[in-house]
Amino acid sequence: MTHAQPPAILARDVHRHYGADEARVAALDGVSLEVAPGTFTAIMGPSGSGKSTLLHCLAGLDAPDSGEIEIAGQRITGLGDSALTAFRRDRLGFVFQSFNLVPTLTAHENIVLPARLAGRAPDEAAVRRLAERLGLASRLTHRPGELSGGQQQRVAIARALLGSPDVIFADEPTGALDTATGDDVLALLRDCVDTDGRTVVMVTHDDRAAGVADRIVRMVDGRVAA
Repeated sequence: MTHAQPPAILARDVHRHYGADEARVAALDGVSLEVAPGTFTAIMGPSGSGKSTLLHCLAGLDAPDSGEIEIAGQRITGLGDSALTAFRRDRLGFVFQSFNLVPTLTAHENIVLPARLAGRAPDEAAVRRLAERLGLASRLTHRPGELSGGQQQRVAIARALLGSPDVIFADEPTGALDTATGDDVLALLRDCVDTDGRTVVMVTHDDRAAGVADRIVRMVDGRVAA
């Protein structure tokens, strides 16, 4: 007897508000969403639509006021701070527009930093394979200031992939890059899905970027429109 694989992400009736009284704003207004494993989902919407708030709640970076969120069958709403931090570190990968690299560390040191912080010895063979795959083999001893924007984003992607995460969350990953470099980054994220079977959820305002996804979720006024 086989058991069905749980959704990569399952959100049920998620609400998130900011402010109080007359200034109270519903950033998320009863969002329900299911994301299948091994798929690429783009979340789009105008400024203020709730797309970034949704990604942050799905990723455990922000807590909804009500509703439930599960990742790979694990309920993350209600987890304590330390348990949620460990879950994000061990089960999720993150790629942001700003790269979030430590400027005083080399590319190699940035890639293995989450493992070091978790008290684990990094898998150096996996680091080498990722570096070759992402075109970073000759850049591992360079610091972020010595790398191009595209190379820095590749380091961030390598860091996200090293822990074999259940889900990779990408928040405007091409926003600070030129078109050609952005296309390269999108191709790498697409390859994470097609080759590795990873699940990618990406927030973007760019139709070109969203075009690489299997599915587009559109947000309007804190709700899923499509």
